[in-house]
Order: sequence, then structure tokens, then C-alpha cells
Amino acid sequence: MRLIAALVLLLLPASVAAQPVELKNVRIWAAPDNTRVVFDVTSRVDHKLFTLASPHRVVIDMRAAQFRRSPRQPSASDKLLAGIRSAPRNNTDLRVVLDLKKRVKAKSFLLEPNERYGHRLVVDLYDIQKHKKSRSGADRIPSTKSKNGLRNVVIAIDPGHGGEDSGARGKRGTSEKDVVLSISKRLAKLINSDRGMRAVLIRKGDYFVRLRKRMEIAREHKADLFISIHADAFKQRNVRGSSVYVLSQRGASSEAARWLAERENASDLIGGVSLDDKDGVLASVLFDLSQTATREASTDVGYRALAELKKVGKVHKRGVQHAGFAVLKSPDIPSILIETAYISNPYEENRLRDPGHQDRIARAIFRGLSGYFQHHPPLGTLYAAREHVIARGETLSGIAQQYRVSQESLRVTNKLPDDRLQAGQKLRIPVKEGG
Repeated sequence: MRLIAALVLLLLPASVAAQPVELKNVRIWAAPDNTRVVFDVTSRVDHKLFTLASPHRVVIDMRAAQFRRSPRQPSASDKLLAGIRSAPRNNTDLRVVLDLKKRVKAKSFLLEPNERYGHRLVVDLYDIQKHKKSRSGADRIPSTKSKNGLRNVVIAIDPGHGGEDSGARGKRGTSEKDVVLSISKRLAKLINSDRGMRAVLIRKGDYFVRLRKRMEIAREHKADLFISIHADAFKQRNVRGSSVYVLSQRGASSEAARWLAERENASDLIGGVSLDDKDGVLASVLFDLSQTATREASTDVGYRALAELKKVGKVHKRGVQHAGFAVLKSPDIPSILIETAYISNPYEENRLRDPGHQDRIARAIFRGLSGYFQHHPPLGTLYAAREHVIARGETLSGIAQQYRVSQESLRVTNKLPDDRLQAGQKLRIPVKEGG
């Protein structure tokens, strides 16, 4: 009898004998030009993806799969995805339909389990029109030039992680991706309020951006500086303090630097991007292309930021650290990575949750980068000119506040006998005190 049962099992099709794959959850991450749909499954799933029109939709057929509940629906603000529905197919398979708001380019791939997630089927939806504009270089990037032909200093701010890549987590459940986005937005607001500077946020919401894409966005906007903001974790919970990193040519300057770089560089793996192409030859070329001036600028602005962060709280190391962060490998843009605190430390996690402390961190970083550009303004920028033409009704105190300098320094620099000004008069703006 047992022999007969064994023979029956052998003769059954694999799809019948095998345990069906169960779709456990659906997660949706909407970015400005794409939407990622992540299907959490119990094991690898054979699937077929195709698109249909009138109306536009993407169909995913999963072989020997089942889903026992209704899928999560996208938010109304999602620019591409209108809804998700599913139904059994052929008694054994599962069909999932992504209803679309417009025609898209769709791509799917499988991800193996890692320390954070199990098996996943990922479907990326790309806005075809934006994809074409990006490839042709036709993206509408705001001009940084003012009426007098001088441009703003452009600062690219990169909030680490995002989307399904939450980054590090604190004991109270605080996500690194949320904290650093809040700090980055505060920093961007400070930069945009300063005449002569403009901020570019690499990500503006909770979605995933590849490490290489982060650098590409900075380059598209012709950034003068790239700042990556993080709040990472370490193996020991007692480790605390802010740190500033620049790209290392040789090796990491500490165990923490090596450990953090490995974690951050693995973000692309969490997001489903292979790092296999980052071989030694490419790394060597990148290092060779990195000009000495770029490295020196990164170190200079890094030390200025670190000096200001010391005024806000404890720093982990006295000097700027070196590590092989992939996100810092732009050969032509000075780049720094700031660990605002260790979210794994309970005390620092609580501080990171405080909006007031987030604001203090953002202001410290701003003072550091502003001080650097006061002393090293790029040619052709308003910071390099530092000349202000008096408009009707302006006062010396108001101009001093606008440029964050003292009235006394304005008087001394321009040899003014008093505070009286005339419309059309030109003032030279001094380098900020303490910068």
C-alpha cells in the first residue's frame, strides 16, 4: 500500500505535489517617476509578466500560488498605480492585475531572503514619458542663475535609505529613513532661505533610490556639494555621537567606519540592485578620476560640519573619518556622509525623535557648509560676488540678517559712516564671522 502511494506521488505533476507558494503581503512604494510593488512570498515563485492596454494594466501570473486576502491598495497620490486586484487562475495559479493611470514600462525580478526580508517578487513600474525625457536629457531642472547672470551654490542633500529599505532601527522602533528625511528637509529649508544657495533633495518622500542614481541626480543638478544624511546603528548600544565621513582611497579609519560602510553599501541589495559590477578596476578608475581638489574640499567641509556638530552634542570621533561608502564616489563633486547619531543608542534615539533636536542638527550642518562656501565660493556664483544692490526701503539691519552677518562688519567692509543707505548703492558682503 505504501509502495502504491509513493508511486502515485511520483506520477503527480510537480505543481500538484509541491506546496503552493503563499503570497503573504503586498507593499507599495511610490516615487516621483516610478512605483515599486513588492510581493512578499513564502518561497521562489515562477511568474510571467505582461502589459495590456485599453485600459492600461500590468498582469502578473504566479504559478502554483495563492493569496487568502485582499491586496493593499495604492494611495490616491500614486501617479502610476490606480489599484491592485487578484484572483485564482486554473485552480492552482494566481493572477494579480495592476490597474494603471497611464502607460508604463514594467520590470520584475526575484530577491532572495536577507536579514530583513524573506523571498520577494518585485515589480517596478516606470513612467514612460519621464523615462524618455531622462534619457534625452530633457528633464526640466530649475535654473540656478539669478537676474544678474550669477548662479546659486547647489547643495544635493541625500536622506539615506527609503521605501522598503528602512535603514537602522532604534529600540523604540524609530526608523532611520524617517529621521534623516526630516532632518534633510529642515536643512533644505535653511539652505533655500539663504540668498545664493539652493538645495536639491535626492528623495522627497518614503521611496527607494539606488545608490548610483543618488549620485546621478546630484550630477544632473550640477551640485557643488553632496551631503548624505544618516543615523545608523552599531553592534554595541553604548556607542554614540555624530560622525562625518569622506571617501577613503585606502582603507577605513576605524572598525565603526568599516562596519557602517558595509551596511550602507548593502542598501542596493535590499532594494534589489546588484553591486557585482563595482569591481576593483572600476573602483581604481573612480579613484584616479577623483581630483585632489575634490578630496580636499570634501575634507574641509567635513571638518567644518563636524566642528558645528560638536556644539550640538557628543561626537564619536574628533576628526573626519574615512570609509568606502559607495554613495561618496562621485569623482567630480565634493561629498561627505554625516552620521547624525547612533539610533541604536537609546539616549540618542530619543533625541533623534525630538523635532527640536532635528532642527539643531540641521542648523549645525548648515553652518558648516555655509562657512565653507563663504571661504571657497565657486566661480560665477552669488557667493563669489557677494555684492548687494540696495533696493528702495532696505535697511542695513535687514541686509545683515539676510546674509547672516553683523551690521558692524557691513559698516567696516564698506567704510560706511552710519546706517543710512541709498537705493542703487552697492554693498560688498563680508565673509561671515566665524566661518
